[in-house]
Amino acid sequence: MKICINCVLPETFPGITFSGDGLCSYCARFKGKKYQKKLKDRFRQKFINIIKEIKGKGPYDVLMAYSGGKDSTYTLRLLKENFNLKILAITFDHGFISPMALENIRSVTDTLDIDHLTIKPGAKTICSVFLKSMEPDIYPLKALERASAICNSCMNMVKSFLLKTAIEKKVPIVAYGWSPGQAPIQSSVFKTNALMAKEMQKATMTPLQKISGHKLSGFFLDEYQFKLAEFFPYLVHPLAIMAYDEEKILERIKELNWKNPQDTDSNSTNCLLNSFANEIHIKQHGFHPYALEIANLVREGYMGREEGLKKISTPFDPKTVRYVKEKLKINNNL
Repeated sequence: MKICINCVLPETFPGITFSGDGLCSYCARFKGKKYQKKLKDRFRQKFINIIKEIKGKGPYDVLMAYSGGKDSTYTLRLLKENFNLKILAITFDHGFISPMALENIRSVTDTLDIDHLTIKPGAKTICSVFLKSMEPDIYPLKALERASAICNSCMNMVKSFLLKTAIEKKVPIVAYGWSPGQAPIQSSVFKTNALMAKEMQKATMTPLQKISGHKLSGFFLDEYQFKLAEFFPYLVHPLAIMAYDEEKILERIKELNWKNPQDTDSNSTNCLLNSFANEIHIKQHGFHPYALEIANLVREGYMGREEGLKKISTPFDPKTVRYVKEKLKINNNL
């Protein structure tokens, strides 16, 4: 298989082309690290200005999506200690969080003294969502460039629930702990609005409603929230505009008694479902769902190419995959 000579994107990635010397079209369009730095500085200042505007005006400054993974843990510490923000952390428990990650969530929120809420959908409902998400046409291919279909279903519920909760509680910022490879700088800080939210919800809610009917309606906005235009929050991905060094991040979060789970794959530090979701995605679409994220990290200098290739080629732990199949009641021959 042809792989870009500069990043890790394969020839099977949707829409990719290669130059004669093997450079992919994504790398060819990359404007360079100096341009990235200018963008970072601009959006970081925008974030700082927003903090000055909203800080201390409500019960919470930020609603943080907290998975217990390394990046969301570091983001939580960053928001608390660097910006002194009042945070409500929300964990979406889909039933496949690593036991160590659950312990990390408890330990970190206690150590940082952060209010914490866990939301858990019904076990049968969420398992039916994940099973149906295995069908290859549940989402358009464009939506699958950055994440597997199973992860898309999970994240769609998370994003919608957090937006709904922020509007109801009048929290001005919703933050995510996505890596710079996941969140483009241009979308790292922006204001939501009802029209945009309706379009996003239509795209995400429709597939999930086909699976579960109205069982997940509590995770989505209704007409009442759409009318509260003045309470629509900013969405912020802090790691896209802050310094990012994985080794230093691990050092910093270990000070919070965070421990690296040993039962997750090379691209997750919290989710047992990830390996299985990635395996299904590769079988159906021919490329690793983390390839674009890793390619961005390599291209922007956060990660070496060899390390990136290793992350998306490390074999999945058969024990973890088997555990997920058993829990979802899937034939092990799949």
